[in-house]
Amino acid sequence: MGNPAKLDELAIKTIRGLSMDAVQAANSGHPGTPMALAPLGWALFSELRRHDPANPEWPDRDRFVLSCGHASMLQYALLHLSGYAVSLDDIRNFRQWGSLTPGHPELHVTPGVETTTGPLGQGIGNGVGMAMAERHLAARFNKPGHTLFDHRTWVIASDGDIMEGVASEVASIAGHLELGKLIVFWDDNEITIDGRTDLSFSENVPARFASYGWHTESVDDGNDLAALIGAAKAAVADDRPSFIRVRTIIGDPAPNKRDTSGAHGAPLGEDEIIATKQIMEWPTEAFFVPDELAGAAEAIRERGAKSHEAWQARLAGYRAEFPEAAGELDGALAGELPVGWDADLPTFEADPKGIATRKASGIVLNALAAKIGGLVGGSADLAGSNNSHLKGLASFLPGAEGVPRNMDWGIREHGMGAAMNGMALHGGVIPFGATFLVFSDYMRPSVRLAALMKLHTRYIYTHDSIGLGEDGPTHQPVEHLAALRSIPQLAVFRPADANEVRECWKAALRWDGPAALALTRQNLPVLDRSTVASAEKAARGAYTLREAGGGGPDVILVATGSEIEIALAAADVLEQEGAAVRVVSMPCWELFEQQDEGYQQEILPRGVAAKVVIEAGIRQGWDRWVGNDAAFVTIDQFGASAPYQVLYEKYGITAERVVAEAQRLLS
Repeated sequence: MGNPAKLDELAIKTIRGLSMDAVQAANSGHPGTPMALAPLGWALFSELRRHDPANPEWPDRDRFVLSCGHASMLQYALLHLSGYAVSLDDIRNFRQWGSLTPGHPELHVTPGVETTTGPLGQGIGNGVGMAMAERHLAARFNKPGHTLFDHRTWVIASDGDIMEGVASEVASIAGHLELGKLIVFWDDNEITIDGRTDLSFSENVPARFASYGWHTESVDDGNDLAALIGAAKAAVADDRPSFIRVRTIIGDPAPNKRDTSGAHGAPLGEDEIIATKQIMEWPTEAFFVPDELAGAAEAIRERGAKSHEAWQARLAGYRAEFPEAAGELDGALAGELPVGWDADLPTFEADPKGIATRKASGIVLNALAAKIGGLVGGSADLAGSNNSHLKGLASFLPGAEGVPRNMDWGIREHGMGAAMNGMALHGGVIPFGATFLVFSDYMRPSVRLAALMKLHTRYIYTHDSIGLGEDGPTHQPVEHLAALRSIPQLAVFRPADANEVRECWKAALRWDGPAALALTRQNLPVLDRSTVASAEKAARGAYTLREAGGGGPDVILVATGSEIEIALAAADVLEQEGAAVRVVSMPCWELFEQQDEGYQQEILPRGVAAKVVIEAGIRQGWDRWVGNDAAFVTIDQFGASAPYQVLYEKYGITAERVVAEAQRLLS
């Protein structure tokens, strides 16, 4: 294969050249960080990381996360040079329509990309979740003499990643959990877009991570391959998560823009590229890759194939000795729900006094967890309020016996969301996280990325309206249903009673993407299903809960969650006055949107102009389903502190107001 040191030098120069050329050709991008990180990236892909370029989704591979996703050309160059299905033409098409090399790494677009990164700090959180998933799967499936899960997660993070608050949240969690399979490299280049980092940043970062319980290392020269590899091996030998500071010079070795913010987020320019290549003693032709590197790629592929084949042999032995566990493993890795997971789930008897949907959710969740071994998660310090604890199951705490299923996230909603994404990205688990609906704001960036990647994350959001009462407007989520519904590919469920909770949980677990359940603090009547439609119809997103009259409705009352009770009470009054009233429960807009036009018109026909929407949240978005001429019994202002019954009266979310609005439309 030639002189290894010479090949390393060629690879590093190639990464720098490709990074400059691709950004220049696209006339946009970030060349400086890929240039600075070329030695570290090459060390990871050529020596440190266990991976198989021919099989990027091998379950026991080491994961790699480029948290500073703006440095995407580093990852694309590494993928190309180590034998993944990323061609030189793909790199020439950097940031172009339909290419495999978008501006930031994207899951499901580029072979070998493990997660979508770009919003800073998120990748560190993803790495924490990946390490947590590895711990769960190792505890669940490894057997004496049959180790199927024993891999690491490697993360490269920038100054910006370290500054973001989510990084602090997840770093604290990782240290507390002693996630020894997690290694984070910090690219300490002292440059941000606005200038040098000392404009806003002066903390001792390694000391900060040491205080979290991390093992720390420092490499003063990011070009020193031996030092980088030595620090990484010391990290591998430690049982704690590891943080490795790497001092680099952004844009190195560009003569005029190195070590300046000018190398960060714009092309270097043709003259600077030529001058840089002359310093590197490198051909000036664009996208040059020396032929000698084909052998290096082949060596990486051969080593990866051997590791993968050895794992396949272990798996074959495992199948022979533990066929039932092997079947469970296959299903978990495929993201499949086990046979019978939705059978014999709790049913709730009709009860006018009722039960809070958060409590019903806890009952259903525990029944599901007994059948779905990969259902793991917890709450952001609100388990008792969210009813999210899995009873009798082990925690993720180090030293805890059994398969870890419960996670106490502490008051860290954003960290919870980012780590949940990492767990889902890793595969083999279905993560859930719980908090109050109002605090979904604290985790919105992570939820948005889950939706962008169509991850199977599940969110339990309780205390879903002014119905939580005395805690007041800071905790009353009047705008949050609309905010969550605005995220593409996220399904938002707001069940009307305990039996709808069960059906919404089933639909949420079937949803191909993230899903959120919005649940009440206050009790809601458990509807007598002998007098209204079956809760199973909730699986279509909206359904006719109750119909009066044989000739079609005069007025349609559409409600979700706790306001179904109000809609039914108003319907009773209107029917006594002679109106034919349809009550529609609409727990999930996104499911209803998937129904065919015929069903949608059957439930909400355009020919019935008199429609009233009842929801204890803002009106935004409802016009789409009922038109602008409908009436809206909603709340378009913040709440107040008082018993919830008083709040509903003061804000006009009452049967009397619904009746008045319906009468106005019918007159």
